Amino acid sequence: MSRYLDSKFASLAPYVPGEQPKDRDYIKLNANESPYPPSPSVLEALRTSEAAALNLYPDAACRELSSLIAAQFGLGEGNVLLANGSDDILNFCFLAFCEKGVVFPDISYGFYEVFADLYHIDALRPKMGEGLTIDPRDYTGTGRCVVIANPNAQTGVALPLAAVEGIVKGSPESVVVVDEAYVDFGGETAAPLVEKYPNVLVVRTFSKSASLAGARLGYALGSEALIEDLKKLKYSTNPYSVNRTALCAGAAAIRDWACCAANCRRIAFERRRLTAELVKRGFELTDSSANFVLARPCLIGAREYMEALRERGILIRYLGGALSDWVRITIGTPEQMDALLAATDEILKRS
Repeated sequence: MSRYLDSKFASLAPYVPGEQPKDRDYIKLNANESPYPPSPSVLEALRTSEAAALNLYPDAACRELSSLIAAQFGLGEGNVLLANGSDDILNFCFLAFCEKGVVFPDISYGFYEVFADLYHIDALRPKMGEGLTIDPRDYTGTGRCVVIANPNAQTGVALPLAAVEGIVKGSPESVVVVDEAYVDFGGETAAPLVEKYPNVLVVRTFSKSASLAGARLGYALGSEALIEDLKKLKYSTNPYSVNRTALCAGAAAIRDWACCAANCRRIAFERRRLTAELVKRGFELTDSSANFVLARPCLIGAREYMEALRERGILIRYLGGALSDWVRITIGTPEQMDALLAATDEILKRS
């Protein structure tokens, strides 16, 4: 750290992404990426897209893709805002709506904590209950901005839509941000609430279900007034944050959403299979609705299990902290899951 850094950032603990080692060819199950490539329609669109127009700025309003997303959810273009990944949207939400504080689970997406620290926002962090679930009553009527990942970004556990609506309805003075990065793998989207309530923002990403993590493309769904609030921040920082390539890929993915949905079903099937197989081996798992499982190993510590898999060319995520006994495993292809299970059997046998 240099002596020039503003003192208010001296204690800031930045977000730590999943490792991306290059020393060997790993099976990557540590960053919740899709194991499948984007839709063939996306690849074809990128091959024939606007490469010759890269000398021009992209459409800051992202009108074509906004229109496609709005149609997908039965909303208007004014209910959609696109940005450089859902993290960009979440950043704007913490800037815009947290003057009176924020509340989010003590176990959730790590960036919530980072944003709260970065902007010196007073944060409440209710503890998880039995089964690593959240109690909606902890998030209702607090007077603070509410931020919940549904399904949860660490546990994969999803709240039913009725519970989410209860939080929204019971918090009329607060914005409720529902982070739906993983919803397409088994959760219920809160998008239908956008037309019913003025205080709900649904944040979604193309990274997981559309296999476009490398494109950095996310969006918000909300009332026109809330979207205008976010636009004010976007246009005050980087109006061209969504590049031409990402816009092209996103539009092609929406037009071929059947392919994306099929990949989500394949991943959900493998999640159920992996869950059953790990339970047979004595692991404890949460009831995940995401593209990953949260598992507590038997006979071996969580960190030791992670390191043993790494030695065998398989990367998973050790989370530490309140989840120091657990590991998070991204769902891969059937072949990758078979390799994980075979390695697990070898590790447990040696333990």
